[in-house]
Amino acid sequence: MLLEQNPQAPFKVLVLCTGNSARSILAEALFNKASNGLFEAFSAGSHPTGRVNPFALELLEQQGFDCSAFKSKSWDEFACDDAPEMDFVVTVCGNAAAENCPAFQGSFNQIHWGLPDPAEFTDFPEKAREAFSSVYSTLKQRIETLAQLPTSETSKESIRQRMEAFSH
Repeated sequence: MLLEQNPQAPFKVLVLCTGNSARSILAEALFNKASNGLFEAFSAGSHPTGRVNPFALELLEQQGFDCSAFKSKSWDEFACDDAPEMDFVVTVCGNAAAENCPAFQGSFNQIHWGLPDPAEFTDFPEKAREAFSSVYSTLKQRIETLAQLPTSETSKESIRQRMEAFSH
């Protein structure tokens, strides 16, 4: 059972991956839907591909997401003065975690959730679908776990600790 609507302003999360076409898109979708208002998420990439992976879109559509707004975009969009201030910056691939991020707005915690790249299998549709499903399931479990925290455990520090625990 998910928390009732979060009474405080949602925590802002920026999910980063190199291409912003697969893992980060899945995480953005799940943070926005499965967290029941605890988070407001965005995604971006250090070297965006310019398009969302069709297998990511297929999976999200099968799960009931409206995919019309998803796009592959640069993390530079979140480093400008009018960008939202982030509470958490979550990298979901090793490449993005190792890169020097731009100066994002806000006093954010950087978290790394290294996940395998499901886009490696796009030449093999069934393997790709399995890989995307696996990454989606992992992300869903983590985000729903965060969303189920009692209100007393939804401070920025408490959430940071929980997010970091998923890194190990």
